[in-house]
Amino acid sequence: MDNDIDTAIQSIEWRDDHVRILDQTYLPGREVYSDIRDVGRMWEAIKKLRVRGAPAIGIAAAYGFYLGIKELTENSFQSFFIEVERVAEYLESARPTAVNLHWALERLKTTIEAHKDKEISDIKNIVLKTAKTIHDEDKRTCKKIGEHGNELVEKDARILTHCNTGSLATGRYGTALSVIYHAHEAEKDIQVWVDETRPLLQGSRLTAWELMNAEIPMKLITDSTAGSLMQQGKVDLVMVGADRVAANGDTANKIGTYPLAVLARENNLPFYVAAPFSTIDMDLGNGDAIPIEEREAEEITHFNGSEVAPKKAEAYNPAFDITPHRYITGFITEKGIVEPPFDENFSRYLE
Repeated sequence: MDNDIDTAIQSIEWRDDHVRILDQTYLPGREVYSDIRDVGRMWEAIKKLRVRGAPAIGIAAAYGFYLGIKELTENSFQSFFIEVERVAEYLESARPTAVNLHWALERLKTTIEAHKDKEISDIKNIVLKTAKTIHDEDKRTCKKIGEHGNELVEKDARILTHCNTGSLATGRYGTALSVIYHAHEAEKDIQVWVDETRPLLQGSRLTAWELMNAEIPMKLITDSTAGSLMQQGKVDLVMVGADRVAANGDTANKIGTYPLAVLARENNLPFYVAAPFSTIDMDLGNGDAIPIEEREAEEITHFNGSEVAPKKAEAYNPAFDITPHRYITGFITEKGIVEPPFDENFSRYLE
């Protein structure tokens, strides 16, 4: 894996005075990079899934936060911080489910308060430095997740994954895909089943693109094929990412994750969630408290600009579902594999 560090995809990059992102709405057909110079553009990029994946959203929000405060003219800390909170609230409204966005913004606000005796210009520089630190930390975290998860992967394993959990969704390397990359580098001869992941096809558009670039054997399947593959004994383990994890282990992830967990249990297969500790929200006791983003009906009623449903058909389009902790075999984190009982073991790792 070390040999791939310089060539791994980097979907977010800070460049002197702005952010450059790989716009994921154009993939896999075109690689389009966009320069973002203000907080409004960053809000739009997060909302419209130009940048997506919980860790990547947190990184993007951190940089967007700096872009939102760097031109503030307030001289007193009190008036400055009122505007700081406004910028944070604005960014957080882009996508409410992924906890990394909230976590990154809270970390930056805490950093600002810790340096309230400094000049406003110095505080702004500290915010940028902290945003870069969040980015660098995520790269190291994802690498460790891959290293720990590799221990769970047997030779010739057939891994089923959902949505996109690679470099496109993180600072680099990924979460569940980081495990897959590490297993491939260890020459374990793995094969990956890639759910297409309706309705926005993050599996077929993004995960398949990443795996093919890395020359990792994979086959694309429709979401509804997964259960049949498990029944036929063609899957050895299921590995997904997460957007928010409650203290008891209940997990919010891309819609369609919960049925995979139930199917895995029915077929006696391990079901792992790969996520950094920043995705675990210890303030939420269980998954009932996780807000679920509902997206536009057009994502279901239209495809590539064409109608695929009757005019005025009503649609329900939640972006995420909740997988109860009882269906999860373990969490693959940067600190190691966390097994049940999750509430106790999360706390132990966080001490």
